[in-house]
Amino acid sequence: MNYHYPLDESWSKQEVIDVVNFFAFVEQAYEKQVNREDFLAAYRKFKQVVPAKSEEKTYFREFERASGYAGYPVVKKARESDQHTIQMT
Repeated sequence: MNYHYPLDESWSKQEVIDVVNFFAFVEQAYEKQVNREDFLAAYRKFKQVVPAKSEEKTYFREFERASGYAGYPVVKKARESDQHTIQMT
């Protein structure tokens, strides 16, 4: 990993942890697999920090530009799937 997570300096320490944790789950979904329920729980915490859809899109775009991993397809797959684990191929 040679990139930085998109963060806001106004966030608290816990908010930064929640956002970084969510993006780490996105990475894992592409590199290995993630537990669907754990991923959705991390996404809910992310949404508490970034509630606006427009802000979410901005952070997802910044993260994808930096890492090559798109957040929205993982969220969509997790929401629509009934599988225990999520893996992006």
